Amino acid sequence: MQGVARNFFILAIIYALCGMLLGLVMSIGGDHTEMPVHAHIMVAGWLMSAVFAFFYHLFPVARASRLAPAHFWLTAVSGIALLVGLFFLLAGNPAIEPLVALGSIGFFAGMLLFAWIAIPATRAYQVQPAPAE
Repeated sequence: MQGVARNFFILAIIYALCGMLLGLVMSIGGDHTEMPVHAHIMVAGWLMSAVFAFFYHLFPVARASRLAPAHFWLTAVSGIALLVGLFFLLAGNPAIEPLVALGSIGFFAGMLLFAWIAIPATRAYQVQPAPAE
């Protein structure tokens, strides 16, 4: 794995560790107030980042796009803003809601950018026939 694929995979691992740690803390403490944050970390963070990593690994033409690093940074920064903001919002800090909104919009924009990169790359992909014996 290289380039943006590697970056997304490392980000996915970090999200998985953070999500699992938050799940353990909630379980041990018996307070599940942050369950929505845990779910967002595991799905929006771990799962989506891993999917992006494997997509870019399997489609080198997409990985070579100048938009791929922009997709990584937009998704990484907005995802972290979304999750940190959501954590503090659910902890009782309503003033942080604009950060959650900004992170959500940025994360959605990252998904739109991914669609812009991925759809043409998958349409252009040609399966190579197996060599004849």
